[in-house]
Amino acid sequence: MAKMKVLGRHIIAELHGCDPGLLTDLDRAIEILREAVRVSGATYLGEFHRVFEPWGGFTAIVALAESHISIHTWPEYRYAALDIFTCGETADPWRAYEYIVDAYKPERVNVTEVKRGLVKIEELLKAR
Repeated sequence: MAKMKVLGRHIIAELHGCDPGLLTDLDRAIEILREAVRVSGATYLGEFHRVFEPWGGFTAIVALAESHISIHTWPEYRYAALDIFTCGETADPWRAYEYIVDAYKPERVNVTEVKRGLVKIEELLKAR
């Protein structure tokens, strides 16, 4: 039986019942995401963000050496979509998740983790 390795972990979370004021506060979101990068042990590379009118929801994406963290908000529905994707052994996406969820304090969360890049270890060794 071949030994397998997971190259990345992708957390996908639905945050329901968030404070609409927080879901329109892009400056606060940037602070939260940057701190989530730090607590997860990931490597910050840069970011992109955009506010959407008329509701003031936004998209904020932080690029990581390990992949990315993104949040997309709909304040009119008190909802945020959160993605955290990390590769490698050093960054812990669940630490970032816990920090962000604690900051947004949703009434309800649906979360799943997708294992990305499931490969046979012998294929990895051949590629080197």
